[in-house]
Amino acid sequence: MSPKNRHPDKVCQICGATSELQPAVMVRPVIGELIRKATGNWNEKGWVCDRDLRKFRHVYVEDLLEEERGELTLIEREVLESLREHETISKNPEVDFESALTFGERLSDRIANFGGSWAFLIAFFLVIAAWIVVNSYLVMARPFDPYPFILLNLILSCLAAVQAPIIMMSQNRQEDRDRIRASNDYQVNLKAELEIRHLHQKLDHIMSKQWERLVEIQEVQLELIDELRKKGREKA
Repeated sequence: MSPKNRHPDKVCQICGATSELQPAVMVRPVIGELIRKATGNWNEKGWVCDRDLRKFRHVYVEDLLEEERGELTLIEREVLESLREHETISKNPEVDFESALTFGERLSDRIANFGGSWAFLIAFFLVIAAWIVVNSYLVMARPFDPYPFILLNLILSCLAAVQAPIIMMSQNRQEDRDRIRASNDYQVNLKAELEIRHLHQKLDHIMSKQWERLVEIQEVQLELIDELRKKGREKA
């Protein structure tokens, strides 16, 4: 080994080696702090051998990468906690609305639904046809509603008078349903917008932290490259 690499009066403060030493003041502070935590002995005025310095540089880079993976796991855990702690906003508004309806409101909705169906239309025409046939041919001697069917007209007028407000009440409740759906959609969209904005902030934070770590790792790599170049010149 070259005498240039031996320092009989200087000793590595980690392993006690006397060759291939570097002054501790040239070591990066973060790596020096890592050595202090690992060995409990670090003096910036002392010396450290290249082998131990390379080992702790490697440990430092590994810690950076593990910390990065740990932060990604932490963010995933925060998302899960957020999902557990906050009630889901999206829900079916029909459930609460239907449970609050009275018997009369339910009955009017069913009548309105039946009045707007083909079943009602067919039944309506069948009843009118039967009424006309019965009062025209079957009981011609004593029809209970002879032509011009005044009783039938009265019944139809009463039916229209009753059916109109029932349909209007059902339409009003439909408007209430639409307002509840619109309010629920607004809440869902607002929460989605806030979650997306929060996600963008987290991604920006992750990118900035990763960039800082990449810069630190690159600086360590450049130091190693410089040392290898110096050793190559010494051997040459």
